[in-house]
Amino acid sequence: MFTYIDPRVREKLLAKGKIQRIDHAGGLLSASDRAAQSPGALEILGPIPLPLSLGGVETTAQWYAFVRRTELHEVQALADQLREEGAARDFAALTAPMAVNSLLVIGDADTATAPLVRVHSNCLTGDVFGSQRCECGPQLAAAIQRMTEREGGGYLVYMAGHEGRGIGLWAKAATYLLQDDGEDTYQANRSLGLPDDSRDFSDAAAILRWRLGDRACRLMTNNPKKIRDLTAAGVRIEDAEQHVVGVSPFNTRYLKAKQAKGHAIDPALIDPAKG
Repeated sequence: MFTYIDPRVREKLLAKGKIQRIDHAGGLLSASDRAAQSPGALEILGPIPLPLSLGGVETTAQWYAFVRRTELHEVQALADQLREEGAARDFAALTAPMAVNSLLVIGDADTATAPLVRVHSNCLTGDVFGSQRCECGPQLAAAIQRMTEREGGGYLVYMAGHEGRGIGLWAKAATYLLQDDGEDTYQANRSLGLPDDSRDFSDAAAILRWRLGDRACRLMTNNPKKIRDLTAAGVRIEDAEQHVVGVSPFNTRYLKAKQAKGHAIDPALIDPAKG
């Protein structure tokens, strides 16, 4: 488990309970448990206090980082090779195979009867660059703002491998060029021979089941696929709450395409004339 970390550091983290392992259903595993070696098992580092300042809101969340056992195994093999070569290769080789997902525990989410949850797919252009071609950045900021200021807490699951609905940043860049030529976001995917939405929410479900236990949650989403996938994986969703923010002249066509695909978006929110 994280053998590329100095063994002394690893033992210290284990002693403090900062390294854990869960199965695909969110159940805690011991290092000796056979299921701990299964591909669906997740390694956890945390909690890590994380002061946040986003969208005008300041709070401190507890951050947990997650990685799949299969990806961790690949990294461990690379770490062994680095040792044999005297660490001559670039350390970046260790991080390349790893998609590290995150959970932010905000406020009193652990004691809420039905906590607010946002499962957010990473979006470099929206979350980091502030692009208005999508609504991802405002959705992320608004979720944290609501959890902090109105709900007293919540869970934000940040999925690292979901760029461009799962097609990756390079392909997403190509779809933007196709959209500029007149295709909508889904047509552009198909022009590249890619699915409309290839995101896998199984890790998000495991994370939520680990944290929720027997509790239900209120999910901030407009996406019926996300609701179906999480429900099928055992997450109890008491209510799915519409989450439409960041509408601009640059993304209304994009939002209308999502609406046409079944996303629960009130037409009045993206076209005031229909209000």
